[in-house]
Amino acid sequence: MDLFDYMREQNKQKDSPLASRLRPVKLEEVAGQRHIIGKDKLLYRAIVADKLSSIIFYGPPGTGKTTLAKVIANATSAEFTQINATSAGKKDMENVVQRAKDTQGMYGRKTILFIDEIHRFNKGQQDYLLPFVEDGTIILIGATTENPYFEVNNALLSRSVVFELKPLAREDIREIILRALTDSEKGMGAYQARIEEDALEFLADAANGDARAALTAVELGVLTTPRSEDGKIHLTLAVASECIQKRVVRYDKSGDNHYDTVSAFIKSMRGSDPDAAVYYLARMLYAGEDIRFIARRIIICAAEDVGNADPQALTVAVSAAQAVERIGMPEAQIILSQAVAYVSCAPKSNAACLAVSRAMEAVRDTQAKPVPVHLQDSHYQGAKRLGHGSGYLYAHDYPNHYVEQQYLPDGMEGRRFYEPTENGYERQIRSHMAFLKGESP
Repeated sequence: MDLFDYMREQNKQKDSPLASRLRPVKLEEVAGQRHIIGKDKLLYRAIVADKLSSIIFYGPPGTGKTTLAKVIANATSAEFTQINATSAGKKDMENVVQRAKDTQGMYGRKTILFIDEIHRFNKGQQDYLLPFVEDGTIILIGATTENPYFEVNNALLSRSVVFELKPLAREDIREIILRALTDSEKGMGAYQARIEEDALEFLADAANGDARAALTAVELGVLTTPRSEDGKIHLTLAVASECIQKRVVRYDKSGDNHYDTVSAFIKSMRGSDPDAAVYYLARMLYAGEDIRFIARRIIICAAEDVGNADPQALTVAVSAAQAVERIGMPEAQIILSQAVAYVSCAPKSNAACLAVSRAMEAVRDTQAKPVPVHLQDSHYQGAKRLGHGSGYLYAHDYPNHYVEQQYLPDGMEGRRFYEPTENGYERQIRSHMAFLKGESP
């Protein structure tokens, strides 16, 4: 590199976006992804030892796929080459392979080829790489936002280790924003910008795990906000909202507004108003509420307020909770909306909730009485000599698989804790129990 090339690279770095300038160059600088680059993890050990095999990074935008590739480039003794699948053709790959062969033959050095957006390569392009990956001519690092098990050839996958990158946590985004505002060499430290706490929290939430989105908003805010009388640039909540093009929803996750919104959400489901329930769902999602928290509230409502009036409601709610854990945002909002609509429209009964409350009250307020002898366990040696199980009537031996006998302890006979309502499936439960006991439904 001559002087002109050096100056050109320096100016390019200086004029590049903040997200590019602030890109980590060492493993220790990478935010998040501890599940794959923690010090006890395979990828960390492989990078430190410079013993990489072919790998594929898979994850949403802004989670650090290219960053990790650059970190590897700085840490390895191998030749590092990068191409983008959206613009590279077969001729580009042929040139890379030829240079890799020359480097290996002349200097004994391996070549790492980083292919960004590898899912955009067609089958023929991927097949072309296969023999060179297989014989070690190149070590492949692929990056993709699409599921590689659908978009990358099986043969190439079988020779690679897939690492899934997760959206960055709010705490990681906060750390990155603060680093950007204080780093005078690569960040915006020279501008003497200050970010207010509520603006910092808002950006960390609104970025939705995408560090690039957060840094773009910070850079725009610093460059377009005039200095205050104290000579500093103050990034307020209004500035942050404008820079990331997302309206602020007043929703303090530990304050009254949070609890008011959650309360309205639950009461709307209980009150069989799906429109209001979905609206409050949207408010919580927009404000960055934890989808797992929302899913738990739906499960509780399904059990407490729907109960056996529609037993399927609990199944729907639990399935939704499991699904959002696997899918994540933004698609999780569809799953949550389905569950909210179902629970809202289901017939309602709090009979099961009242039943356990009454039973707990009875346990608390009355002395615990022995289990009736005929219900006691008779399976262990010596139980019969004690009379345990004697006189027990096996329900399946009787018509309708029911026989009248005492189940509650002495002195509690006839107590009713569960009173099925006339709503939904509980009408059938009520009718069935009345039939068994010979009562009027």
